[in-house]
Amino acid sequence: MLTEVLERVAAERGGVLGVEPGLVIEPDESWTAVAGLVREPYTVLGELVDETAARWNAPRHVGAALFWKTYGYWHTLPMALGWALDGHVPIMKLADTYVRRSDAGVTIAASRVSWTEGAGAIREALAESQRPLVKAIGSMARVGERTLWGSTAEAFAHPLISMVPGDYMDLLRRVGEPVDGLIEPSGDGYFRRTCCLWVTLPDAEPCGSCCVLRKPAA
Repeated sequence: MLTEVLERVAAERGGVLGVEPGLVIEPDESWTAVAGLVREPYTVLGELVDETAARWNAPRHVGAALFWKTYGYWHTLPMALGWALDGHVPIMKLADTYVRRSDAGVTIAASRVSWTEGAGAIREALAESQRPLVKAIGSMARVGERTLWGSTAEAFAHPLISMVPGDYMDLLRRVGEPVDGLIEPSGDGYFRRTCCLWVTLPDAEPCGSCCVLRKPAA
């Protein structure tokens, strides 16, 4: 079921998707092991961040935040969709996950995937496979971890509005820290409570979910 949804989304996006629809690959030399990104001195991670910064003519810390917004979205997407579709959540562990550059910014897949259920498993997956990258990016590029986790939180909300209907606020509450409390529902959409830093780019318009667009509390 999840594969069919990802294939549909890929078709709607002209084939541009940041995660392999089947999730599992046999990695060749075009893929980079994500576990290597979190090893100091973070050489390959730094290259990916610097490429993102150069693409948008951004300072390094903004490039780091935008790289994570892309990577975190595609890594989180299958878990969010699986939870909403039938409760079966695919887990791509850090040691099994691979990434390569693509038209989506990056594309993610794994050499093997385990399937589980429940928000608790998602919480554990974030701690095991995303937290090391968040800490490495924060240390390397001096960008706040709460900013980065805000992008992960949005990666639960966005697909459950635009791809498969699901109660993203309930999911975020069940997952808990570090993503709970970083998204605020608003009408048919939502606002972030942290900024992805896109709006700091020259002449950039704020994202539709940007915290700068939130109306102040009365």
